[in-house]
Amino acid sequence: MNKVALVTGAARGLGEVIARKLHKEGFRVAITGTTAASVNPLANALDPSGETAWAGALDIRSKTDFEAVRDALGEKWGGTDVLVNNAGRSKVAPVLEITPEEFTENVDINLRGTFLGCQVFGPHFRERGYGRIINIHSLAGHNGGTATGAHYAASKGGVSTLTKVFAREFASSGVTVNAVSPGPLDLPVVYETVDPQKLDTIKATIPVGRLGDAEFIADTVALLASQGASSVTGACWDINGGLYMR
Repeated sequence: MNKVALVTGAARGLGEVIARKLHKEGFRVAITGTTAASVNPLANALDPSGETAWAGALDIRSKTDFEAVRDALGEKWGGTDVLVNNAGRSKVAPVLEITPEEFTENVDINLRGTFLGCQVFGPHFRERGYGRIINIHSLAGHNGGTATGAHYAASKGGVSTLTKVFAREFASSGVTVNAVSPGPLDLPVVYETVDPQKLDTIKATIPVGRLGDAEFIADTVALLASQGASSVTGACWDINGGLYMR
């Protein structure tokens, strides 16, 4: 294992926190966003030399883009060991006001992107006899959402199913596929997208009484990305403060 990890949607928010954590854990980290310029600052902050951090553009709706990043990391670091499908889009909208175009756009980003990442990197990992895929799910995919739109919730629900399908496909070849399902997190994007009054109401309904810690989500991703996580596959780890229990 070369300890090379690709994190999608890492320009800011949870993706940035995950990329920083994996780099701290000794991974060489490929950080992607919609443009290379959006992730260059993080890559430079992690390693200005570029030896252990790489920034690149990746449209997760494009299989060709995933293949190009796979090949680029093969040339730079000899291959990839870990894929974190983090990139996504959260939209707040009443269900009856979501247009067909908005629904399709959200599903393309949140569900199609996860599908393509698994489809491209899964065989790459299988050929190498080792790999870890961690899909970032969401509480909304379990309970229909507390502060998001139906298109987001539906797409994230699909992520949990894809996680199981790909886990079964690659289980016998040293490749694990798991999901991490956060509830509302204490991140700027949450405060930007959720009305303050609604957010106060949500906080009041969380059994533990507070928003989730993005650093702990990153710790969980790092654990699932480790060599010792070989017996965990097809799982969805819920971290939501008790909002959803099963």
